[in-house]
Amino acid sequence: QVQLVESGGGLVQPGGSLRLSCLATGTIDYVTILGWYRQAPGKARELVADISSDVDTKYGDSVKDRFTISRDWNTVDLQMTGLKAEDTATYYCNARHSGGSYWGKGTLVTVSS
Repeated sequence: QVQLVESGGGLVQPGGSLRLSCLATGTIDYVTILGWYRQAPGKARELVADISSDVDTKYGDSVKDRFTISRDWNTVDLQMTGLKAEDTATYYCNARHSGGSYWGKGTLVTVSS
């Protein structure tokens, strides 16, 4: 089992920046991919970014060049810049290994003036 706890969400003005962090605990030795997803009201959950244990990264088209994902042994961070109203969503941390996929409870990001 892997437990994930997100932090860093909040209210930010358009054009602003925010950094999300996720702490992974439990049986994390076999985790290969850590990532961030988001879900806005009435919409499906979508990939924001993920990063493999080899530090290969993947980004959703809408956040490329604005968001940066990074990781170390048991944390994964998401640096968000140039935030837009359409980035408003609950952001979820995800951890994957061959045995399953795990989710945090989410942290709300609201972009509004």
